[in-house]
Amino acid sequence: MGTTLREFNAAVERLWPVEFAEQWDAPGLLSGSPGDDVDRVLLAVDAVATTVEQAVGIGADVLLVHHPLLLRGVTTVAEDTYKGALLAKLIRSRCSLIAAHTNADIVDDGTSAVLADGLGLIDQQPIVPGARPGTGLGRVGRLPEPVSLGALALALGEMLPATATGVRVGGDFEQPVSRIALCGGAGDSLLGEAAVRASDVYITSDLRHHPASESREQSLLATGPALIDVSHWASEWLWLETAARQLADALPEVEFVVSDLRTDPWDFVVTQ
Repeated sequence: MGTTLREFNAAVERLWPVEFAEQWDAPGLLSGSPGDDVDRVLLAVDAVATTVEQAVGIGADVLLVHHPLLLRGVTTVAEDTYKGALLAKLIRSRCSLIAAHTNADIVDDGTSAVLADGLGLIDQQPIVPGARPGTGLGRVGRLPEPVSLGALALALGEMLPATATGVRVGGDFEQPVSRIALCGGAGDSLLGEAAVRASDVYITSDLRHHPASESREQSLLATGPALIDVSHWASEWLWLETAARQLADALPEVEFVVSDLRTDPWDFVVTQ
């Protein structure tokens, strides 16, 4: 007996229950017929033209993404809009679309935890605890031995897939760091959290000018973290391998493929 989309989505739900997603989020089954067979799944951070083409090209029955395609409200799925065109291609190819977003961020092997594990952090705790023990937004922990801020940034550059924007740092290269707070994806909303303010450095993505500037100025005046800003896509891409392994353990008859396509939106930078 094969695996149906209904059964596959139930496995996704067991790992990352939709009920624990943030209220503004829109994860879950986005398109597909529950009775369809699922033999091959492609995992990607984003549902964009290249990953949809890849999913269809390899004969995937499901494209499982981190970012929901329909996160923001739409009033049309006409094919002269990119969301409509992507959905039409997936539906015609009988490739379903499922998203696991903030419900996959908060778990103890979610996006932030995988990033923290990659850095070797110990004594990990969520920055903002969730409804279930061990879950929550972001992670804070410490390195076994202090390193310089510059060495940490270089280690991140080696660990994360390459992007045009690389790794940006606010702080002194030689500054020693041990206690690290981080949040995969966009995390400037956590800059004011006590666990972040008490850390030596905060690693996240999509830091805007004013929140970053205010955080650095406060740190220079009193205490607070150095800042490291990495690609949003890169910070979450690491999680895909973990997600694929978990799903393969639950559904050994299904093949799981992790997309290595870069869906970071930036193509190049010009230095001055």
